[in-house]
Amino acid sequence: MGGVFGVASSDNCITDLFFGVDYHSHLGTRRGGLAVYNAETGFERAIHNIENSPFRTKFEHDVDEMQGNMGIGCISDMEPQPLLIQSHLGSYAITTVGKINNEKELIQEAFKNGHIHFMEMSGGKINATELVGAIISQADSLVEGLKLAQEKIKGSMTILLLTPEGIYISRDRLGRTPAIIGHKDGAFCVSFESFAYINLGYTDYKELGPGEIVYVTPESVETVSPACEKMRICSFLWVYYGYPTSSYEGVGVEEMRYNCGKLLAQRDDHSIDVDIVAGVPDSGIAHAIGYANESGIPYARPFIKYTPTWPRSFMPTTQSQRNLIARMKLIPVHSLIEDRSLLLIDDSIVRGTQLRETTEFLYQSGAKEVHVRPACPPLLYGCKYLNFSRSKSDLDLITRRIIREWEGDNDVNVLGEYADPNSDRYAAMLEEIRKRQNFTSLRYHRLDDLIKSIGIDACQVCTYCFNGVE
Repeated sequence: MGGVFGVASSDNCITDLFFGVDYHSHLGTRRGGLAVYNAETGFERAIHNIENSPFRTKFEHDVDEMQGNMGIGCISDMEPQPLLIQSHLGSYAITTVGKINNEKELIQEAFKNGHIHFMEMSGGKINATELVGAIISQADSLVEGLKLAQEKIKGSMTILLLTPEGIYISRDRLGRTPAIIGHKDGAFCVSFESFAYINLGYTDYKELGPGEIVYVTPESVETVSPACEKMRICSFLWVYYGYPTSSYEGVGVEEMRYNCGKLLAQRDDHSIDVDIVAGVPDSGIAHAIGYANESGIPYARPFIKYTPTWPRSFMPTTQSQRNLIARMKLIPVHSLIEDRSLLLIDDSIVRGTQLRETTEFLYQSGAKEVHVRPACPPLLYGCKYLNFSRSKSDLDLITRRIIREWEGDNDVNVLGEYADPNSDRYAAMLEEIRKRQNFTSLRYHRLDDLIKSIGIDACQVCTYCFNGVE
C-alpha cells in the first residue's frame, strides 16, 4: 500500500523525517523516498529500491548529506516517489498514497488540457503521483489544485505537497486512509501512522477529517479546506495492515484486535476441545490473546516467526516467492504442537495458500487438530480503493474461485448470499474452504462483530471487501 510522513521544523528536520518514514516500513516493500527543502540549496531528493534491503540501510548515507528544515517522505509499494515538479504554480515536491481507478480518463483529460507528456514511468504505467501533479497544475492555486484532484480521482488519494514555505496535507476525500499531525516545540509533523512520531518527541495535535486540506509551517497549522462529513475509513487497517501501536479515529489497533478475538470466542462453538489458542505471527497474535482470555483456553506460541533476515512476507514481487518466505519464517516449538489440538487465528484468508501450508506444517509437526478462526469475514471482493495487494483479479480470492466453480457466470448475482453468515450458501462455502485447506473446523468473524470490535458507526467504515457495499 504505502505510507507517508512529513516534517516542518525551525531546525534541520532530516533526522525526524528519516525515522518517521522508517516507521512506515510495514506498509510497503518496493521504494522509499525523501525530499527536503533548504533555503540555500533548494530541493533535494533521494529514492531507493528497498525490495532486498530495509529503508534504514538504504538511506543512512543520504541522511548524512541532506539538510533542510522541511521535508516529506514515503514508503511506496508501487511507484517511485516523492517527485519534484516545476509548474506555473511554482516548484514543489509531492508524494501520495492511494489508488486511481480512472487513470486512463484522467491522462486523456490532461493531454486535452495541454499537458504535453509524462516523464515518470513505473511498471509500464504512468507514475500515479505525476498524474496527481498534472491534475493539480490545471488549477489556479495549489489549494484549488488539491481540491480538484480529490474531486476528479475515483478511488482514493492522500497527498503531501512540500513547497519552499510549508507543507500541504490533503487527506483522501472519504478518509479511507488516515492523516495525523503531531507537534513539539518548534516543529509539526504529519503521519499516516499515529505512532511514528511518538519516540521523536511529538504529541498528538490533530487528526484530519475526510477530504480536509491543511497547511503546515514550523510555526502553525491552518485548515485551508474543511473536512467533508462522509467518511469510509478502511476496516482492514485495524484487521491487518495497521501497526499494533497505531490508532485510527481514536480506536487503537491492538485494542480492536483484542476485541475481535473476544467476540470470536463469544460466538464460537464451545463443544470443540482444544488445548491451546495461537495466533499466526504477527497480526494474528492480539486476536488470539483476546480469544484466549475470553474463552479461558491457554494462549501459547507453537511456532515463532524468524525475522532477522525475513522481516516481511510481502517482500518479493511474485506470489510463489512470498509463499516460500512465509513458510521459511515459521519455526515450530514441537513440545507445544505434538499430540495437541490447536485453535489458530489469522487476520484473514485471502488466497488460502499460506494458511494451508501453515496448517500442513503444524500437522507435520505432530498436531492432532487445527481449528481455524479468521479475524475478519470472508473476503469476497478485491479492494477498489487502496493498493492492498498485487492481485489482478477477484478470482485470486479462495472464496471467489469456489463461487465461480459452483455458480458459473451467475456468480456475481449471488454474492450477497455468500456474504450472509446465516445463509445456506455461506455455510456451504465455509465447509468447502475447510475441506480444501484441511482445517479441523472453520469459523469466520462476522461482519456485525467486526464493526462492534472497531466501535465506530458502521456507516463511517468501508467494508467493501466483505460485502460489496460502497
